Amino acid sequence: MTAKDGKSDSKWNLDPVQKAMGQLGWWHILVCAVVFPLKFPVAWHQMGIIFLGAAQDYTCASNTTLDKCSKQCSSWTYDTSVFSKTIISEWDLVCEKANLVNLSQTIFMFGILVGGVVFGSLADKFGRRPPMVIAVIIQLLTGVGAAYIPWFWGFVVLRFLTAVATGGTMVTSFVLVMEIIGPKWRELFSVLYQIPFNLGHLTLAGFAYFLRDWHHLQFALSIFSILLVSYYWLVPESPRYLFTSGNTDEAIKVLETAAKRNKLPTANIRSDIEEYARTKTHGAAAKGNVMDLFRTPNLRAKTLFMCFNWFVCGLAFFGVAQYIGHSGGDIFANVAIGAALELPGTLICIYMMKAYGRKKTLIASNTLTGLTMLAIAFVPEHINWLNVGLASIGLVGMSISFPTVYLYAGELFPTVVRNVGIGTASMIARIGSMIAPFVAGFGTIAHWLPPIIFGLTPLVGAFFVFFLPETQGHPLPETIEDGENFGKKGHKDQAENGKY
Repeated sequence: MTAKDGKSDSKWNLDPVQKAMGQLGWWHILVCAVVFPLKFPVAWHQMGIIFLGAAQDYTCASNTTLDKCSKQCSSWTYDTSVFSKTIISEWDLVCEKANLVNLSQTIFMFGILVGGVVFGSLADKFGRRPPMVIAVIIQLLTGVGAAYIPWFWGFVVLRFLTAVATGGTMVTSFVLVMEIIGPKWRELFSVLYQIPFNLGHLTLAGFAYFLRDWHHLQFALSIFSILLVSYYWLVPESPRYLFTSGNTDEAIKVLETAAKRNKLPTANIRSDIEEYARTKTHGAAAKGNVMDLFRTPNLRAKTLFMCFNWFVCGLAFFGVAQYIGHSGGDIFANVAIGAALELPGTLICIYMMKAYGRKKTLIASNTLTGLTMLAIAFVPEHINWLNVGLASIGLVGMSISFPTVYLYAGELFPTVVRNVGIGTASMIARIGSMIAPFVAGFGTIAHWLPPIIFGLTPLVGAFFVFFLPETQGHPLPETIEDGENFGKKGHKDQAENGKY
């Protein structure tokens, strides 16, 4: 396999950096094969609370005749038939302390948000690989530490630091992959990048089945990161970052290695890159800021509608996944079934976005989740198999929506505010994921309450998508003016002709 494809490359107007390494070849595939497994611990740590904090039946240990949450009861006996120990039985997180489990997960999700911001900034200053390796090391140390720390709040702090590192691995790895893959293949690889996360969610149920003590489970999910420390030697720095940061010689070295692996010519790489560096006008287009997303009415509306759909993904994806864990029946089978259905959902996403565009795909997937979750509200609580089945179908919808909003937002926001736009939307998604544990826990108040919230929110998101323009096949907007005009009725013909 080679990256040489002259006929197809000619339509993409590739810059010399991309031309040198090609759009896709064995070098790209090998780098992705090394980087993609990083998404396994992302899934394990984000979803681990399903089993780390799994509910255990309990009774008052001092006096079994007392109500288990009586003020006179100071100790409890826990049912160990399914789990020998969870963080609930470890620190007596029951009765008035029951919400601390959800709070710990909310703090964890806040850590993901912080990690994306902090490591995103570090990646712009120091490159993609060094922050990625640092994040992996922090993830390893804090994750293992959380398995054995004897205090609950110490556990929460270490999990927060693990989340910061996990958010860092997510942002640095995604940027690295998107910077080396050619534009022809970015759509496909932006979706394939999510598959290891799906597999991580699936294998989590297997780990938990064999490791019924939360200490052992947390350790097993964390120790895997020791293999990822090898990224220091195995993962190259992004040649695009090296070039834009002025390190032309190092960029050329990486590009020559990539070209050799991809069986592309290397003779003119140095001269082409050095000439490109001399002629490239830096800062020709003024960079925008977050306020530019809201300055003009059409772009402001599109920003709000898109951000709400990111919120939907954060809330519904992680919320429904935790809701399945809270449902009755076999928790291991429930989580495994839901996770197994995510994989075909992600693969279907590739076909749907190509065949029907981003708009119809997002409307359909949000509607699927909304309707299936609302249906649960009308199913008796004791029919576990139907509740779990419907929730699993809802999770399929979210496994289609999440990759879609990534690409949709990237094509909708203008170039000058694309990074800040996606960053803002991603932060909104994290807010949704921070709320998700509490919504999933509302089932203790009323069986129908979580599915109603998880059902109505995606339907509102689907309604808002009707007001967004389709981006497939249209040129990317470059300036704030382009972003404002894109999708307006009076500018439809210009957009189709590559003008705004």
